[in-house]
Amino acid sequence: MKGLKKKRRIQVIALAAVALIVATGLIGFAMKDGINYFRSPSQVVEMPPPPTEVFRIGGLVEDGSLIRGQGEAITFVVTDGGASVKVSYTGILPDLFEENQGMIGTGQLKDGVFIASEILAKHDESYMPREVVDALKEQGYYQDPNGS
Repeated sequence: MKGLKKKRRIQVIALAAVALIVATGLIGFAMKDGINYFRSPSQVVEMPPPPTEVFRIGGLVEDGSLIRGQGEAITFVVTDGGASVKVSYTGILPDLFEENQGMIGTGQLKDGVFIASEILAKHDESYMPREVVDALKEQGYYQDPNGS
């Protein structure tokens, strides 16, 4: 009788371990499409990602680069001070989106143009996404609006 209990206990533990491994694998597989890596314009120019990869790009909208096309089509250039990438977007821009301001876009790089599916802009006068600030500082292009 003791041998049977021990055997059953080992089977339950083995089954629980297999279930845990399968669950972890399924969660990882489900999340892989939901993870978008951030890249600065300099990183995109240095090592362009494949056209199938969805990622985020951020920086400052270059002054004088905002061009409104037919309907909701918009093109502009985003920079981190070291490199610039042309961005194409079709849709309604956030209210606070403007030139010389921080932005982050989600999309894909096709033929050297970032095709954005989503554009995010700063939400107040002093906020800028941490990733954008880090990329601008790395290029020596960031000036703290608070003077600190």
